[in-house]
Amino acid sequence: MSDQNPYNQQQPPQGGYGYPQQPPPDGGYGYPQQPPGGGAYGQQPPPGYGQQAPYGQQMPYGQPGYGYPAPGQYTGDPNAPYGYDQYGRPYSEKSKIVAGVLQLFLGGLGVGRFYTGHIGMALGQLFTCGGLGIWSLIDGIMLLTSSNATDSDGRVLRGG
Repeated sequence: MSDQNPYNQQQPPQGGYGYPQQPPPDGGYGYPQQPPGGGAYGQQPPPGYGQQAPYGQQMPYGQPGYGYPAPGQYTGDPNAPYGYDQYGRPYSEKSKIVAGVLQLFLGGLGVGRFYTGHIGMALGQLFTCGGLGIWSLIDGIMLLTSSNATDSDGRVLRGG
């Protein structure tokens, strides 16, 4: 008879449907975990996490320690002498702005495409006078505005 509840006594809920349960001693799934490094919240993060510049100062370009040089800076990598773009494609040593301006002003002779190393396309523009100017005009605008313009080695043109 001791496990029956007389009407005059209230027992605290033991958990179950509609009542919160106590979390397991090791945390468990769905319960707050300790942050990395084992420290409690509010303590200093482990080295390499949460580095911020003092108020009013800017961090140097890129994230230190992650191996990203500033764009256009020589990296010493022979496959990507001027670094990589945000998608991991190597930058060319040739400039997108120079190629576009050459193509706009001297596109009838294919000079912009000679500059990027696309000899076949440059000869086509040379023999057709830049497609009577229309092809060279559109090509110059595409070189200036596109982020996918490449040189003859398939590297993305720098600049802009």
